Amino acid sequence: MAALDDLAFDPWDPAFVADPYPVYAELRARGRVRYYEPTDQWLVAHHADVSALLRDRRLGRTYQHRFTHEEFGRTAPPPEHEPFHTLNDHGMLDLEPPDHTRIRRLVSKAFTPRTVERLKPYVEGLADGLVSALVDAGGGDLLRDVAEPLPVAVIAEMLGIPEADRAPLRPWSADICGMYELNPPQETARKAVRASAEFSDYLRDLIAERRGNPGDDLISGLIAAHDEDDRLTEQEMISTCVLLLNAGHEATVNSTVNGWWALFRNPGQLAALRADHSLIPTAIEELMRYDTPLQLFERWVLDEIEIDGRVIPRGAEIAMLFGSANHDPAVFADPSRLDLTRRDNPHISFSAGIHYCIGAPLARIELAASMRALLEKAPGLRLAAEPRRKPNFVIRGLEGLAVEVG
Repeated sequence: MAALDDLAFDPWDPAFVADPYPVYAELRARGRVRYYEPTDQWLVAHHADVSALLRDRRLGRTYQHRFTHEEFGRTAPPPEHEPFHTLNDHGMLDLEPPDHTRIRRLVSKAFTPRTVERLKPYVEGLADGLVSALVDAGGGDLLRDVAEPLPVAVIAEMLGIPEADRAPLRPWSADICGMYELNPPQETARKAVRASAEFSDYLRDLIAERRGNPGDDLISGLIAAHDEDDRLTEQEMISTCVLLLNAGHEATVNSTVNGWWALFRNPGQLAALRADHSLIPTAIEELMRYDTPLQLFERWVLDEIEIDGRVIPRGAEIAMLFGSANHDPAVFADPSRLDLTRRDNPHISFSAGIHYCIGAPLARIELAASMRALLEKAPGLRLAAEPRRKPNFVIRGLEGLAVEVG
């Protein structure tokens, strides 16, 4: 079994987290799959393999629709983590058909192209207001002042969460998402459990209120679904709402700050974008490829598979390295170069297969709205201080991004 002792792959090393892409290149050069003992996972780093495995039904986000923990050779989570796992395990991201199909069919009605397009003026108005406030202040923290509040407000508006109740949403989400890192420490788990319980309690009360007083929002729509085959349990509704908030803003927040940090480090590309705003659509795709907001996505092996002559047994876990796949020279010409005009850009930052991000069209609208507002209202935007990267590996972002308006 090939180990990685001689390779600098270390998701807890700040130097690796700061720039994992050179290590990915070496990992790809050494083969198609490698075992990583510290997390008991098989790492897959090539674009072709990651893309294929995301669509392979021999793999799953869960195994509990087919096996018990014991049958699968895995240990059940500790009982004290139950609030997190109850919340997480009933969301469609961690379900497989038929439950995944049933929930996604319902939720997808809120993300049709027509519905998302109708949100565009609201999103653009929010972005304009946030950027105007940043400009009036002479600068600030792009993360705190623009990147975070925009997608959180959009998802909260879709769900029908009152403005007065929105302050805890981002902290709850951040604490819950801490559990998606590799081997999270006990304190991270404790925060995730507490946030899961508090968020669930809040949504349970909100759902109860909407049953008696429905509105024009997604929660009311889920409650009103009358097809018996599609009806969601209360827990499925809670888990769906939390997933939409978490997935609906994490990628957008981190794509915004990672993207602007990349632009500041590539002044020629930033100048080209400032000179030609028609580059915004391709710029968004390239920035998501160049510094991928979700670096790793996991799948359980439900039925034995073979990769490059290695048999990966049932019960194993595969870690698909999105960041590496998005820098694979077999797919992307000169992948380490930021090229905002790149047209052939099949990045997998939104995943693929049945778990392809349902909110990808909305995320693109949000990213375009904030980028356009910043280019138009703050054409001299510049970095005010070197940012500090978050210590997380899986969800890649910055602690903040201090900017000045020139």
